[in-house]
Amino acid sequence: MTVEASVVIPGETFSRVALTDTAVELLELLWTVHGPLMFHQSGGCCDGSSPMCFPAGEFITAEADILLGVLDLGSGRGGRSADGASGGGGERLIEFWMSREQFEYWRHTHLTVDVVQGRGSGFSVEAPEGKRFLIRSRMLQ
Repeated sequence: MTVEASVVIPGETFSRVALTDTAVELLELLWTVHGPLMFHQSGGCCDGSSPMCFPAGEFITAEADILLGVLDLGSGRGGRSADGASGGGGERLIEFWMSREQFEYWRHTHLTVDVVQGRGSGFSVEAPEGKRFLIRSRMLQ
């Protein structure tokens, strides 16, 4: 089972991002420690190719970034608001951002955030847990 992100890109009718159950479990733990969270996928080599998880608002997004979806840990469904604001009812919304330059390469893929053992970047909040997020991708149909 996966949690699919809400559709936030104008004109699209499909989710671009999902979380595995393992990713949801880790994010629930991280939420209790850090509060609201966000992802940013910058691309590149080394840790830049892994999704980075930050406390919400800690990574400043700009015109060079695109919001791919909003994931809702609270209800197990995609979030309803593109601005990440909680709509009540226990929603815990996590925005997933990507650099526009990277999106040009990945625009034909669906991304699933998963977790593996091992240390990722020291800047991503899961690093102290001895785990790291990674992307599993598939072509959109």
